[in-house]
Amino acid sequence: MNRVFENFNLEIPFVRKLEDIASDVVIRSRVFLPTIARICLVSTFFEDGVRLVTQFTEQCSYISNIWNQYYFLATIFIIINIAIQLSGSFLVVFRYKVELGVYLLMASILIQTIGYHIWSRIFILRNLALCGSLALLLAESKTEQNNALPSTGEKKSNQFILLGGRILVILMFFTVIHLDSGVFYIIQALLNLFLIGAVAVGYKTKLSCLILIVWLSIINFVYNGFWSSYSDSVMWDFLKYDFFQTWTIVGGLILIVSYGPGGVSIDNYKKNW
Repeated sequence: MNRVFENFNLEIPFVRKLEDIASDVVIRSRVFLPTIARICLVSTFFEDGVRLVTQFTEQCSYISNIWNQYYFLATIFIIINIAIQLSGSFLVVFRYKVELGVYLLMASILIQTIGYHIWSRIFILRNLALCGSLALLLAESKTEQNNALPSTGEKKSNQFILLGGRILVILMFFTVIHLDSGVFYIIQALLNLFLIGAVAVGYKTKLSCLILIVWLSIINFVYNGFWSSYSDSVMWDFLKYDFFQTWTIVGGLILIVSYGPGGVSIDNYKKNW
C-alpha cells in the first residue's frame, strides 16, 4: 500500500505549478466561494420555479394532457413544484435550515422526473448530477454542524456522502462530451475523462475541479446561449433550462474546491502515507 501512494506522490513540475496557482486562487477567494457555489447550485431550481409561475396556465394544460387527468390535479402539481423549488432555493442561499432546503430540492427532482414522464438517458444523467451537487451541499452543511462534536460517526458518514456526490456530479460531463473522429475531439475527450476520473477518486481534486469549472462554463456559454434564440420560444426554454442546470453542476464543483474532496479520496490518503 505504501508503494501505491508513493507512486501517487510523484510530481511533475508543470502540474505542481498549476496546483500552486489553483491553491492560491482558492485561498484568495475562500470567503465568497461558498456563497457563489450556493447561488449556482439553486439557479436551475429558482429559474424553473419562476418559469412555472410565468407560464402557469401553459404548464397546467401540458401536465393535464400528458397525465390525461383533470386540470385541477395538474394545477396542484404545478403549485407544489413552485412552492418546493422556490422555498428550497431560499433556504439554501440564506443558510437557514439548509438540510430541509436540500431535501425539498431533491424532492422536486423526483417529482418532476415522474410528473413530466421524461426518461431519456441524458435527462436521467443530468438529474443524477443535480442530486450529486445537492449531496455535496448536504455533506458540507452536516460537516459545519458536527465539527464541534467528539463523535466521528456522523463525520464518517459525511465522507461517503461527499464521495457519492463527487461521483454523481461527474455524470454531467458524459452528457456534454462530444465524440468525433477528429484528433482534437479525441484529445479533448481523453483529457476530460482523465479529469472527471481524478475528481471521482479525489486525486489533485482542486486543480481538476477548477479546470472542469472553466471548461464547463465555456461550453455552457457556447452551446446554451438562450439569449440568441429569443424569437423561438421552444428553443429559448430548452437552452435556458440547460444553461441554468449546468450552473448547478458548476456549483457542486465549486463546493468541492472550497471544502476539499473529503476523507474518502486519494488526496486525503496521501497525507497519511
